[in-house]
Amino acid sequence: MSQFDQESIVYGVIRHVPSTQDLAARRERRSNWAAIRTLPLGIDDDWSLLKREMFSMAGDDIFSGAYQTQVIHFAASYRAVEYEWEAWLRQFESLLKSMYWVSATVHLETELSGRHTFNWQAEQGHEPSDTELRMSCEWEREASFAM
Repeated sequence: MSQFDQESIVYGVIRHVPSTQDLAARRERRSNWAAIRTLPLGIDDDWSLLKREMFSMAGDDIFSGAYQTQVIHFAASYRAVEYEWEAWLRQFESLLKSMYWVSATVHLETELSGRHTFNWQAEQGHEPSDTELRMSCEWEREASFAM
């Protein structure tokens, strides 16, 4: 089995707690959606590891899924993305830098190296900027032992 026969699943969530002022909250939510819309469509770009189609989010109000927290979720299936993981993370962090958010979580499930969880936290909330981001990683691997 070659490295390209391996499937990797990536999924996660970006959370944002908008301003308590209605107009500012709408502006922040729409700014986040605009950042996602800058991603290429899958049919338009073979190189980018992040595609617009991966992402989804609820509407602007409590009736369409945005009670207090704006939840932006994403998922994709790749062929052995762990071999390009540094590039994937760079593209994801570039997206995060262009958004409003308080936390982001990415789960990477691989056949060869187990499960990884990556977390970004912004205690005061992140606003679009080039500020350096801090990430933590947890690794979980199931292994069977031959006896």
